[in-house]
Amino acid sequence: MGIVSKECAYKPRKSILMKGFLQKTIYLGITDLTFHHATSAVVQVVLEKMGFDVITSYSPHVENFEKLAMGKIDMIASAWLPSSHGVYKEKVDKVIHTTELGMHYEPYALWGVPEYVSDKLVSVEDLCKPEILDKMVMMIQGIGLGAGITRFSMEMMKQYGLENAGYRFYRGTQEECIAVFEGAVKEKKWVVVPLWHPQFLHDIYKIRELKDPKGLLGGRDRAVLLANTEHLHALFSKEEIVVLDNIKMTNAIISHLDYQINRDDKTPYQAAKEWFDNTAECQQWFKQFQGESK
Repeated sequence: MGIVSKECAYKPRKSILMKGFLQKTIYLGITDLTFHHATSAVVQVVLEKMGFDVITSYSPHVENFEKLAMGKIDMIASAWLPSSHGVYKEKVDKVIHTTELGMHYEPYALWGVPEYVSDKLVSVEDLCKPEILDKMVMMIQGIGLGAGITRFSMEMMKQYGLENAGYRFYRGTQEECIAVFEGAVKEKKWVVVPLWHPQFLHDIYKIRELKDPKGLLGGRDRAVLLANTEHLHALFSKEEIVVLDNIKMTNAIISHLDYQINRDDKTPYQAAKEWFDNTAECQQWFKQFQGESK
């Protein structure tokens, strides 16, 4: 990851340094996967409710963190910490100070199989057993290189001897990963899918998680809003920062919004705004304004 040095870091924009003089504009970086689109849209709704204009940009994982380090964006929705994106945050923290806000959900990576696959397949280790190996699709379709699940999966291929057993892991897009899984399920094939929570496939299929005895999948993370600390305190009041820190959702909420985006043809903003407007708990995020949000 080519994080710039402190000396070469992008200088803050004038609108940041002169708070209140120019219109409040937030540059929100979004990792280009649909469940991140869903989460960021909720953050956008909250920012707009506080009177901010929001300019969004969509990038792969690593590029988003590079933009944060360079000052090209003010915050990322969402960073998975400490496991999946921690390696990227560590490099950003060598250049700028960052602040973690909220608890958008508690994500984790997994390898899973369709429910109809024999319950003799319990662990990733079982994939190499002759009676399992004989029936499995040998192609394991993942997503992009920057994703934690991809890094973890590439290591699992080695550590569990899956490459030697004949399995092949392929990097690709989220769409390719979903298409391979759904194609296999349609034909009742035994297939393993590198996946994560939250993800809309869990709203459609019963996917059984495989045990990972070597602990290579990283465990449960915290999905947070990761902000440039200098930009944060220049642009936001203390009360507004508290609002951002109050944003708390769940895996189930994000998975459902992700489903609406992928299967109900809603835009991320439509899905997020409808959910926000119809969820009373969201108003509690603004409680320090005593019922009067900006």
